[in-house]
Amino acid sequence: MKNTPAELQWAAYVRQMESVLALELDDARRQELLVQFSRIAQMAQPLMDLPLDPRLEIAGVYRA
Repeated sequence: MKNTPAELQWAAYVRQMESVLALELDDARRQELLVQFSRIAQMAQPLMDLPLDPRLEIAGVYRA
């Protein structure tokens, strides 16, 4: 079974956060995190797909 690009991105994110937060997750916990991130992304997708009126002011974007 091949991973989708989104799954690969979530896996990379989890690896990065493990490093940044100095966590050591076992494979089972890492896999469960990936499942949960996938579920959250699926729930958020309808909202992300909602078209916005071009007259609406968008929020600012913070850049470090």
